[in-house]
Amino acid sequence: MWVENEAPGSARLMLVGNVVHLDPAPAMAEAMIEGWARQQRSRFLKELTIAARVRMIRRFIEFTNQYPWQWTPAEAEEWISSLRSGERSLALSTVRGYEITIRLFCEYLTDRRYGWTQVCLDRFGRAPELVFHEGNSVLHVADYEGTPRRRPLSYDEVQALFDALDTRVDTIRDSGRKGALAAMRDSAMLKFCYAFGLRRGEVCRIDLIDLRRNSQAPQHRQVGSVAVRYGKATKGGPAKRRTVLTVPEFDWIVEVIEQYVTEVRPALAPGSHPALWVNERAGRISPRSVNLAFAGARRECGLDSALDLHCLRHSYVTHLIEFDYPVRFVQEQVGHSHASTTAMYTGVSNEYRNQLIARALRTRLGELWSEQ
Repeated sequence: MWVENEAPGSARLMLVGNVVHLDPAPAMAEAMIEGWARQQRSRFLKELTIAARVRMIRRFIEFTNQYPWQWTPAEAEEWISSLRSGERSLALSTVRGYEITIRLFCEYLTDRRYGWTQVCLDRFGRAPELVFHEGNSVLHVADYEGTPRRRPLSYDEVQALFDALDTRVDTIRDSGRKGALAAMRDSAMLKFCYAFGLRRGEVCRIDLIDLRRNSQAPQHRQVGSVAVRYGKATKGGPAKRRTVLTVPEFDWIVEVIEQYVTEVRPALAPGSHPALWVNERAGRISPRSVNLAFAGARRECGLDSALDLHCLRHSYVTHLIEFDYPVRFVQEQVGHSHASTTAMYTGVSNEYRNQLIARALRTRLGELWSEQ
């Protein structure tokens, strides 16, 4: 029943009046979880996100064998300790994600606007509390906490990756086996990922009509820019749109895409399908297929197995910075809301840093530097 001016997920909305449960504690816990899910839906969070968070809460309930109003920091600390002592080592970011989920749930329960505190006191004599606090949470002391093996590629590594893709096409053709068209598509697709710094999901959802001309760079013809209509959304918001321009340093992508669109894609017989990247069944390419294409090329050219498709995006950001593009321009190209995120993606080479030092010395010392 709707109660006017009542917050979504409040105790009054979730608890059915005039109903007596034989076992009230499980019913209360279930109402809390459903109320929290409703509150998150009101914020337009994705169902996948909500479902994952709900699973985490149920997992914590199962571990503690207690209901949310019985939790204390001791249970939370014991849980984290058990995670650390497991056979599989968990990343700091993973553990922090678990903590954040539990903290969000507890903040919801202890928020006076939702009324759960008073209901629990009335029925069970105990109220929910915050079980994670500054003293027992994983500290966020670094901007990036991923494995050091995940990094941008050097120019030579990018070239080696692309050479492996092209070699695969030649090998399949020479052997007379099927799969040459798919190999040619994969080669063009991964080059496209790098040349425009796109995320995996963005690549899959690009349509033919998203290839646009740039009036300021007519030499790039129909590949002057790419309209990204399904960029990564901010929590609760719609997909972000942006236009990624073809930069002169990557203008080789123009011929790659033109050849794919005029020769390879028609041979895959996509019919009227709008997708730029199509599979052999005339459907849109899947994220998994993009991952597999990258993994195959990575393996064939001997790159570290820790490197994934996203390293191409990191490489794009790093290389634009090394080409002396302003950070603001790079930020707009890749769709970052904050410049700090762009900075985190950047891993410039020692050669580039030495060039910066030489430039600074030349500016400061002038003729004295020239005489060195």
